[in-house]
Amino acid sequence: MSELKTQDISATELGGRIERLQLALQEKGIDAALIVQKTDLFYFSATSQQGYLYVPDVGQPLLMVFKDFDRARRESPLEQVVSIGSPRTLPDALASHGLASPALLGLELDVLPANIYFQYQNIFETSELVDISTEIRLIRAVKSDYEIDCIKLAARGSDLVCARVGELLEEGKTELELAGELESYARSLGHQGIVRMRLWGSEMFYGHLLSGADAAVPSYLASPTGGKGPSRCTGQGAGFKKIQRNEPILVDYVFALNGYLSDHTRIFCLGELSDQLRAGQEAMLDIQERVKEQARPGVASGDIYALMVSLAEQKGYGEWFMGVGKRRIRFTGHGIGLELDEFPFLAKGQKLKLEKNMVIALEPKLIIPGQGVVGIENTHQVTESGLVPLTLSPDSITFI
Repeated sequence: MSELKTQDISATELGGRIERLQLALQEKGIDAALIVQKTDLFYFSATSQQGYLYVPDVGQPLLMVFKDFDRARRESPLEQVVSIGSPRTLPDALASHGLASPALLGLELDVLPANIYFQYQNIFETSELVDISTEIRLIRAVKSDYEIDCIKLAARGSDLVCARVGELLEEGKTELELAGELESYARSLGHQGIVRMRLWGSEMFYGHLLSGADAAVPSYLASPTGGKGPSRCTGQGAGFKKIQRNEPILVDYVFALNGYLSDHTRIFCLGELSDQLRAGQEAMLDIQERVKEQARPGVASGDIYALMVSLAEQKGYGEWFMGVGKRRIRFTGHGIGLELDEFPFLAKGQKLKLEKNMVIALEPKLIIPGQGVVGIENTHQVTESGLVPLTLSPDSITFI
C-alpha cells in the first residue's frame, strides 16, 4: 500500500551515521572498522548485498561487494563501491584506494562466527582485532528523524494488522490458521517477512499468536511468552490448538517494513473473561502509563525495569510478571529498530541511560499458568516529556 512506502536512505543520512562511527573509532583509538554483519552493513551502507564495509577513523569509507556488485552500487549512495572476489584480497583492495593496513581493526565480535574471526586474523596479519560492537549498537540506539518516520510507518502496519484480527477471529479456528491469515494480510501491506534479531540462536517468524492456557507455555526464546508452536523443532509461537470462547487470545506481532520494526501486543476474546484476567490487564495498562511518564532522557534503563517490577509486586502480580519461575524474563522492554533486540534494554541492573529519540517496545505482561496471558506492548519514542506511543490501537481487551 502506498501509505506504507518511504524514501530511500539519502547520502546525507548515511553520512551522519558514518561520522558517528568515525567519532567512536577516534575516541577508542581504533584505526578502522570492518562491517560485515548484515544489519549493520545495511545501516552504514544502505544495501544488504554481501560485502565488507571498511570505515577508517578519518576519510571516505570503502564498500567492497562480493554479491551482487551491480545491485549494491545502485542501492548505496556511498561514493566508493568496488567489486571484490574473495575476502583474502581485502588488503589489496584497501591498498589500491590508498588505505594502509590498520594497527587496530574493529569488528562486530558479538556476532562474528569464530571461524571467520580466525580467517580475518590471517588476512590482516599485521593488525590487532578488537571489538567495536558496543559502539555500533549505541550509535544505532538513537534514531534519526528519518528512522523515526520509518518506524512510524511500521507502527501503522501494526495497527492495520491489529484491526484485522476481529474480522478473522473465529471459534474453532486453530492458532496457525488465524496466524496464516493475519500474516498474509501483513505481507499484502508490505511486511518484509524477515524479523531480524541480533542475539545468537534467536529467531522469530512474525511473532506470537497464542490462545488460552497454551499462551502460558514457556519456550527457549528471550520473551515472556512462548507457546507450543507447530513442532518441537520450532518450539514457540502458534500451534494447532483451537481457539475457544472465554479465553484470552494474545496477538504479539512484529511489523517489519523497509527494514524497520514495530512491536505490538493486544489481547482479544470471544465472549467474556474472568475478573482475575480483566484485573490483570488493567494492572498492566496502569504500569505502562506510569512508565510513560517516568522514562525520560537521563533515566537509567535498569531503573525503569526496577520500577515496573516494584509496581507489579505492589499490585499483587509479582509471581506472574514477565513469566513464571526461576527462568522468567529479566527485562520489561527493549530497544527496537532494524533489529528486535536493540539497545536499550529495560533489564535488571542496566546502567545505560535513556536518550531522546531512542525507540523502545514496552511490554508489561502477566503469564498465568493454566489461564493464559494478558498485558500490552507498544512501540514508543523517548521524548523530553516521556514515552510517546507510535502504535495507536486501543490498549484495552477487544471483546468480540
